Amino acid sequence: MIYATLILLWEGCTPVFADIDPDTLCLAPEAVEEALDVHPDVAGLLPVHVYGNACDVDRLERLCIERGLTCMYDAAHAFGSTLNGHTLLEFGNYAACSFHATKLFHTVEGGCLVTHNIEDQRRVELLRAFGHIGDEHLTLGINAKMSELHAAMGLCLLPLLAENIRLREEICTRYDALLTSTAARGRLRRPRLASGLSYNYAYYPIIFEDETQLLRVKTALEAKHIHPRRYFYPALTELSYLPPVSRVRCPQAEDLARRVLCLPLYAELTPEQVENISDIVLRQL
Repeated sequence: MIYATLILLWEGCTPVFADIDPDTLCLAPEAVEEALDVHPDVAGLLPVHVYGNACDVDRLERLCIERGLTCMYDAAHAFGSTLNGHTLLEFGNYAACSFHATKLFHTVEGGCLVTHNIEDQRRVELLRAFGHIGDEHLTLGINAKMSELHAAMGLCLLPLLAENIRLREEICTRYDALLTSTAARGRLRRPRLASGLSYNYAYYPIIFEDETQLLRVKTALEAKHIHPRRYFYPALTELSYLPPVSRVRCPQAEDLARRVLCLPLYAELTPEQVENISDIVLRQL
């Protein structure tokens, strides 16, 4: 998620932040409207499908049409998630997906950009390959091609995707059963998935009552050599190197960034390991 901000800063753009929906943890359309009223010169929207959960694509894209904005989704987490039968990579003018080694599907490093516009596709292909075709040097470009070795890794892993998602779903269901017990009721919650979403089970985030509780659980897990991750902390609005105009308050994002923790999730995680992790979490509540 932080990469979406970094790339804007690298390109000399000014990020304008809007707050999130506290239930889905994705960008809140009403907060976007408020931000656009304050900053009418915004050129585009960059919503994130957080944890592979779908943004409110209907409202956000309607807003982009009304305001004449480009909509580019950060779909880094979204490979394998579908909304009403459509991959999340179909939405918006563009969708950028990560194939980093930590992702559900990966090529060790790399990613993809999806667009419906053939001219945009050709331009991106030029930009990633030095800006030339053969001896024709057409535009400024860089070497951003995926290597054959990385592509081969992706081709090896792609046939395993459906089974990987199935196994991760089983693990998440097991976590749910253990962490929604009477002992945890009211002390833990999970982000709400979008209606019509077929989830890819890329992450297992849990939301604590407060940061103190989260840190207590994190410390207890790490003492047993179990490593949860604070995806995503700190909130983007709290980054020290932002320009002054980007330093706005996003109370929901700032609060939830302090309270959300992702538990270990991978296809080989055993029922015994899930029970052990859940037991440690529950004992620290």
